[in-house]
Amino acid sequence: MAGHIQDRWYKTETDANGKPTRVKSDRYGTGLRYRARYVGPDGTEKSKSFPDGQKRLAEKWLTNIAADMSRGHYIDPRAARITFKTYAEKWLKAHTADLSSQIVTEQRLRLHAFPVVGTRPLDSFRPEHIRELTSALDANPAVSGAYARNIYGDVRAVLSAAVDDGLLPRNPCSAKSVRPPTAERRRVMPWLPSQVRAVRAGLPERYRTMVDTAAGCGLRQGEIVGLAEDAIDFEGGILRVVRQVKLIRGKAVFAPPKCNKERDVPLPSSVAEALRVHMDAFKPVEITLPWRKPDGPKISARLLFTNTASGVVWRSNFNIQEWKPALAGAGLIPDAREDGKYESAREHGMHALRHFYASVLLDAGESIKAVSQYLGHSDPGLTLRVYAHLMPDSRTRTRTAVDTIFRSTEPGQAEGDQPTPTFDSKPQ
Repeated sequence: MAGHIQDRWYKTETDANGKPTRVKSDRYGTGLRYRARYVGPDGTEKSKSFPDGQKRLAEKWLTNIAADMSRGHYIDPRAARITFKTYAEKWLKAHTADLSSQIVTEQRLRLHAFPVVGTRPLDSFRPEHIRELTSALDANPAVSGAYARNIYGDVRAVLSAAVDDGLLPRNPCSAKSVRPPTAERRRVMPWLPSQVRAVRAGLPERYRTMVDTAAGCGLRQGEIVGLAEDAIDFEGGILRVVRQVKLIRGKAVFAPPKCNKERDVPLPSSVAEALRVHMDAFKPVEITLPWRKPDGPKISARLLFTNTASGVVWRSNFNIQEWKPALAGAGLIPDAREDGKYESAREHGMHALRHFYASVLLDAGESIKAVSQYLGHSDPGLTLRVYAHLMPDSRTRTRTAVDTIFRSTEPGQAEGDQPTPTFDSKPQ
């Protein structure tokens, strides 16, 4: 057993004969009697107090401490008393993700995780507390399933870091009884070409080629806003996606594309011609913005798409003032209400043009791997999960292929005889 147990109700004194004698201390009968003490791996003394009658419990506690030390599972009790909120805030500051991701993660934790588990000490976490969190998220009508899974993922990441730092023996999210929030995956329903053309026609002329670029090259909205003159190779038929415009704490910055995945996208001649016409009508404008974060180094780029003041196209202004009226004109959403506002139209944002682009490529027989590369997805598996239902139906091809085999006849077989399946075979 590591350490020792101090009985604070008694003390040892030397009597007149020089013999040690146990006598009652000034604390006799008050407070916790037993104090279990040991020296931790960091060289400092740790202790825990127990009431009268629980000396064996104190001994068992010290035995468990010694066992944890020998197995490498020791958790510093004082360090583990830090609350989830305090540790998560410290974890966020050291997070390696880009600033905008940190801001989003902090917001999710602050609004939805801290109110439920923020004050709980790390060493007190059990699977039941994670189940309580997921239940609270599922019961919140303002939190969608996908958003709830993101919140759960943030909490799991914080607790995993706590395990790595020796503050938790294991992550309670890994328990078999814990299930992440359920998220209903809606099938992507791509627009028809007529709808793409109708939305394009409803936009002011200076923004119409943004539709061509999104629907014809699969760019995200921020990548279109950040598209510069030097990204287009008309002769090679290539559009290089090397930057995007992001808003961080209300300030526009240049940043790499999502997941830092720069990519080259085939530039169809129709889109190239639309870009030429646009650049003749609206000359590229040199815009200077910070790189990655508001206080980052300044860089400049000659952007193809700018607002009427020759500045950056602000996503929120564009979506409300230009995009939604075009959607309403195309019949995709209702007209504005009496107060001039439109209903939410998340499924009809500019991202719908990326879905259209993917559907066109898959319908033409392009491979999932190529579509994933052109869209800038993290891996082809993501592309397959989102767009598998848009791939050409293979059932007809399967029936035709099997029928072709079974309807073939062997040499010498009379016409009209029962067909015999013939397969090419090789000796094993």
